[in-house]
Amino acid sequence: MSVAPSIRAVLQLRKGPTAQVGPDRIRLLAAIAAHGSITAAAKDVGLSYKGAWDAVQALNNLFERPLVAAQTGGSGGGAAGVTAAGQAVLAAYAKVEDGLARIVDQLEQTLGGVEADLPALIWSLGMKTSARNAFRGVVETVTDGAVNAEVILRVTPGLAIVAVITRESVAELGLVPGREAAALIKSSFVILAAGDESLRTSARNALAGVVVRHERGAVNDEVVLELEPGKTLTATITRDSADALGLAVGARAQALIKASHVILAVD
Repeated sequence: MSVAPSIRAVLQLRKGPTAQVGPDRIRLLAAIAAHGSITAAAKDVGLSYKGAWDAVQALNNLFERPLVAAQTGGSGGGAAGVTAAGQAVLAAYAKVEDGLARIVDQLEQTLGGVEADLPALIWSLGMKTSARNAFRGVVETVTDGAVNAEVILRVTPGLAIVAVITRESVAELGLVPGREAAALIKSSFVILAAGDESLRTSARNALAGVVVRHERGAVNDEVVLELEPGKTLTATITRDSADALGLAVGARAQALIKASHVILAVD
């Protein structure tokens, strides 16, 4: 019987779009403080000499004052020390990490009997995607075809999303019944129809709901349907189409989505 991995919070410092410092670079900083050498510190944490120097530059660039003061000595050596600012960062980072660990402990205690769902919760909070819609669920069925496979993802007892992906993707993602996954749907892939009467279309997904938000734009409108309590779907359609369909807040509508437009992802 497999044991679920423990959950831990990871602190990452950022400045601008690229400069970032996470636990690996903090570990390098601590090793430099211990060894007084970038070369020795790199060996201690499993980095190449160049990789360690690049990390030191990132550390020094992130903060107003440098964290590491170094004298180059080539791959064979060179003295290096952690400045007072660097020591302060190490101390502050350790304190914040300890606080994050306590928060995770409190979260686990608050969730009580649903500890098994904690990895899914953390993954859902951390996932970033350009798709406007993301639904987490459990694979219900996988139907093989000659080239593609149809995967039904059960989101709630009353809500399922059908995706058609290649058999190779099914194998690579390990999609089998019972496997947790997320369905990603771009808002521009969602076609809306007024009302909730059954329609004959080629779209494999026909999801009925109520318009809960309608944001108007110069060319396109954003329409949000509530499919079930707490489950919403966003569509981006032209302003003319929104006007023609009468998609005011409170109106019933259907979201039509081709199965081939659904992207599946796993953690």
